[in-house]
Amino acid sequence: MNVQNYIFKTIIYGCMVILFSITATAQIATTSQEKPNILFILSDDHTSKAWGIYGGELEDYVQNANIKRLAAEGTVLNNAFCTNSICTPSRGSILTGQYSHVNQVYTLNEPLPKGHPNIAKTLSKNGYQTAVIGKWHLVGQPEGFDYFNVLPGQGRYWNPILKAKEDWADGYDASAGKEYKGFSTDVITDLTIQHLEKRDTAKPFLMFCNFKATHEPFDYPERYNDLYQDMEIPEPESLFDFSPKTTGRTFIGQKLEKLGQRWDNATKDPENWWTTYPGLPYSLDGLDSIQKRKKIHQKLVKDFMRCGAAIDDNIGKLLDYLEDEGLADNTIVIYTADQGYFLGEHGFFDKRMIYEESLRMPFVIRYPKKIKGGQRIDDIILNIDFAALLADYAGIETPDYIQGRSFRKNLEGQTPTDWRKQLYYRYWLHHPERPAHFGIRNERYKLAFFYGQDLDKKGTSKTTTKPAWEFYDLQEDPKELHNAIEEEQYISIIQEMKIALVEERKKYKDLDQDYAVMQEILNKEFK
Repeated sequence: MNVQNYIFKTIIYGCMVILFSITATAQIATTSQEKPNILFILSDDHTSKAWGIYGGELEDYVQNANIKRLAAEGTVLNNAFCTNSICTPSRGSILTGQYSHVNQVYTLNEPLPKGHPNIAKTLSKNGYQTAVIGKWHLVGQPEGFDYFNVLPGQGRYWNPILKAKEDWADGYDASAGKEYKGFSTDVITDLTIQHLEKRDTAKPFLMFCNFKATHEPFDYPERYNDLYQDMEIPEPESLFDFSPKTTGRTFIGQKLEKLGQRWDNATKDPENWWTTYPGLPYSLDGLDSIQKRKKIHQKLVKDFMRCGAAIDDNIGKLLDYLEDEGLADNTIVIYTADQGYFLGEHGFFDKRMIYEESLRMPFVIRYPKKIKGGQRIDDIILNIDFAALLADYAGIETPDYIQGRSFRKNLEGQTPTDWRKQLYYRYWLHHPERPAHFGIRNERYKLAFFYGQDLDKKGTSKTTTKPAWEFYDLQEDPKELHNAIEEEQYISIIQEMKIALVEERKKYKDLDQDYAVMQEILNKEFK
């Protein structure tokens, strides 16, 4: 009897062990499966009004079926902003969750420091397989990615060369790498899908798909050669802002005529010009200043929208892949741009400035399990918040290195009562026409200080500019057409914003303590 009891107990114990093992394995598998995949689609300069879902004069002209699809199935951020409106620093902030003075990516020529923390490293250590394909633009070899295949610098639109680990060379040298036939946006999407098809299906993925588009020279695939042909595109209200005197702004800016000159240079000396543009030659001869600006604007905006149409095509291709593979429900899809871009506003092209067209980042996110579709959020979100959000959805507490904050609760309809009401911005790449500056923006007002110093940053001009202030009431003047810094009715508000600006700088530890010239300027301007 004792022997029988022993055998019976042994069998029961063995069954319990097996059952426990199966249950534990199932729980681990379930936990792994519940961790969402992340597809982060990042374009370059694809400014808000060229998305067609943020209003503006281009709304009825852009090709955006798949951006609309994402917006209908996800959530759109109405007030997402970059912290330094230029390609390389914005990408550094997206990856690290840090301002430029912390991650040390100030201008266009600095890599992230070797060994510096980033969200890819964090997710990789927590069971994610990580990859980046397309535009990298951070000079040094990507860290934290199990796989990378990236453009050297800007790369080229046609038959792009991409560099993987086995043929890596720091910098923007295109001699290393492998050439892929086709149009850049199409190629990058196809390579992304090919990589996902080879993934380890037992692990969640973090996949960055980074397009070169819509960066200058705004090229596009042949399928869009005739799009907008013989069509007149509406003009922005401030297209004929020809000088600072028009609005009281304190700097010249990057005028459209410079783009026209670039087209001329590329036509006359294509072998020695830095890039090629579609649709050349494009004659501006014999036109007066108004006619010339109008004609430059038409080409710029049409090329830009054609370039953006190819992005929309490829967003659709990526979404279809997720649907076909049964991955859509458990995959977070984000589409955003590294900053905004001027398409003729203030007579400008390019970005860099604290003005709305440059400062704003269009952003849409879809995650069917957690985020309600078809909604918009007005909370102020920064690019330093993106890494914290990804960590949160991956089940990771916000790492100490991140200066931003997860906005998961905002997306899920529970905005914290202490969420930010203002943002801090700083642009470092000084040039007399676009001076270095920092500023603060809240829900209604914007205050900017153009300190005009190079501070020995790479690529800056040594020609300094006189310190100057600008102030805008965004409720009364949403297009920023009148610098109201001297208006008596705003004196107390400006003083309050100066105090708030100092507090923001303290909060993010951007105090210029290493720059004697800045201390002198700050002591004078912030009495």
